[in-house]
Amino acid sequence: MIVIGEKINGSIPSCGQAIARRDGDWIRGLARAQNDAGALYLDCCASVNEGELETMHWLIGLIQDESDTPVCVDSPDPAMCVKAMDFCKKPGIVNSVSLEGNKIDVVFPAIAGTKWGCIALLSGDDGIPRSAADRLRNFDKLTARAAQYGIGPERLYIDPLVEGVATNQQSLLTFAETTREIKKLCPDIHITSGLSNISFGLPVRKALNSSFLCLAMQAGMDSAILDPTNRDLMGLMYATEALLGNDDYCLEYIGAYREGLFGPVK
Repeated sequence: MIVIGEKINGSIPSCGQAIARRDGDWIRGLARAQNDAGALYLDCCASVNEGELETMHWLIGLIQDESDTPVCVDSPDPAMCVKAMDFCKKPGIVNSVSLEGNKIDVVFPAIAGTKWGCIALLSGDDGIPRSAADRLRNFDKLTARAAQYGIGPERLYIDPLVEGVATNQQSLLTFAETTREIKKLCPDIHITSGLSNISFGLPVRKALNSSFLCLAMQAGMDSAILDPTNRDLMGLMYATEALLGNDDYCLEYIGAYREGLFGPVK
């Protein structure tokens, strides 16, 4: 699994407060903790009303002071993502594009001819498609545009979209169906998602998020934006990888346990 650490995000209250008071040590601590917990990328989202570019520059600098882990530059503004790429010492991931507006036209030319990856949501100007068939039509459009710029499937992280199960009981089933079909069409492409949308508005959200992780991985999801410092969740991820036959002789599972990336079963 490709783990994208989610914690350096101004929309998270504790991180937003650290950004507001320019607490560099706190941000460095988040970067170090996620890096040590096994994140392969560190998401960086300023989520501020003013001075977003300056804040992204500051945050990325702090991350790179503390870690060699590549950055996932994250903003609802695609132009901001492109500008933030210049602050990064090595290629990472752009988070994100979709068929909405001109996002593809801004981001794909910027990453063409580079090693940058890109998260691509299967939504468009009409919002989130309700059916797997409609999401797959958007997938075809996205991958066709990527091919125009020479962006190979291995650089794309497709987000089939997760809605809260409290309002859409078919959310996981639609996600899984879309994921399976995409993997049949293009085995080299990555599938990613944030976990927490599935549990929005419900109690004991960690239980739903954990269940979603396992079922989505079984459908073919090979990446996730999550909290790598959550040892229970990471242990579940490594265990699921082993049970799905994606971990030869359970070596990654054993190695993660020995390195203290998750705790003993109680």
